[in-house]
Parts: sequence; structure tokens; C-alpha cells
Amino acid sequence: MFERTTLTRQEYISHHLTQLKIGAGFWSINIDSIFFSTILGILFLIIFRKAAKNTTSHIPNQWQTAVELIIEFIDRSVYDMYHKKSKFIAPLSLTIFIWVFLMNLMDLLPIDFFPMIAEHFLSLPALRVVPTADINITFSMALSVFILIIFYSIKTKGIVKFIKQLTMQPFNHPVFIPINFILESVGLISKPISLGLRLFGNIYASELIFILISSIIPWWFQWSLSLPWAIFHILIITLQSFIFMVLTIVYLSIASNNH
Repeated sequence: MFERTTLTRQEYISHHLTQLKIGAGFWSINIDSIFFSTILGILFLIIFRKAAKNTTSHIPNQWQTAVELIIEFIDRSVYDMYHKKSKFIAPLSLTIFIWVFLMNLMDLLPIDFFPMIAEHFLSLPALRVVPTADINITFSMALSVFILIIFYSIKTKGIVKFIKQLTMQPFNHPVFIPINFILESVGLISKPISLGLRLFGNIYASELIFILISSIIPWWFQWSLSLPWAIFHILIITLQSFIFMVLTIVYLSIASNNH
């Protein structure tokens, strides 16, 4: 809104798609994405820790009820999809779901609010507040899941069976080892790539729609399109959080199968 007085429409859109970074090229670091993702992660820990400390066996308050429903939902999802015993998968799934949801939720804030504060009070040239609209964040999370997939595969099968899985499937003959390795490696690597791209693509597209609405329509009439899209976007951000969590559970469940 404040940029519209000095920038063209193309410059306005480009400004809101520019990250606050240090460095250049491959070695650049997006400071804004790291900052907001860290703050939202801390916020998640504080909120749920407070809910856990204030838990009562009597009639629960509204917030305790909401937290218990979320935890029960996550626990049921893990029970249905992960058929091994693990004290790690359920907390991991809860963290992924809530953390991704909070990062996606930043997309509902007014487009110009934080950039305006950053420019006028901190003299920052650009600022993006939706971490999951940054492909570096989504791929970082997907890479963490990929490392867990490798870890659980080796832990369950052993290093020898894991190597055999990569080299002796789907054609169980030594002649086909190179072909098997290529096919299995592509299937393995495609998991984190699809996981990261799916989340990034959906949130980036949603953010872009908000920016387009803000760049085309006068500020006093933007609510006519922003409000309906925001209501629909609530479903998108929840669904994307759920999908990321479910795929993580499924991938780790497959990795934990001893065959």
C-alpha cells in the first residue's frame, strides 16, 4: 500500500517477492525467512509448553481442549499410518504440522504491514514474512525428512540390506545392479524434492495472489477480493500442513519396514 505511491505495479510486485538477504548467489542467506521461521518455532514451543503446564484433570479451558484435540488428531494419524513403536514419530508429526501451519498462516497478514514497518523504522530494503514461500525453507525441512528416511532405513534393515535394496530391486540379478541403483536412487531422491516443491508451490502461489490483489485494486476496496481469498486460503494452509505431515509419516513408515 505504501509502495504504490512511488513504485509501478511491476516494481511493487517485484519488491514484495524480494528476500532480505546477505551475500549473493548460492551462498546468500535469506535473513527474513530464517528469522520468522525461528520466531514461529519458538512461539509453538511456548504455547504448547504453557498448555502442558496448565493441564488440569477437571473441566479444561478452551485452549487446553483445542491442544488436546490437536494432539489426539496427530496421535490417531500416526497410529493409522506408522505401524512400528516409536517415541519420536508422534512428536515429530506434531512439530511439523503446527510449525508449517504457523508459517503458512503468516500469509494472511496484510501484505504491506511488516514491509512498511521494516522500511520506515529499520530501513530494510525488503522483507518477506512467509517462510514457506521461500523454497530454501521448504527444501531444508524436506532434507531433514530425507535424512530421517535414510537413518530409519539403515536402522531397521542394516547397512547391508539397505545397499541391497538400492542395488537388487526391482531386478534381482547382479547384471542389473547399475540400472537398479539408478531407479531406486531416483525414487528415493524424488521424495524430498516433491515434498519441498509441493509446499513451496502452493504457498508461493497463494502469496502471489494476495500481492496481485494489492497491486491492482485500490487499498480501500481490496477487502472485496482479499477477504474471500483469505477465507479460502485458511483451508489451503491447513491442508498443506496436513499433507506435509502425512507424507513424512508415510515415508518414515516405508523406511521402517524390514523387507
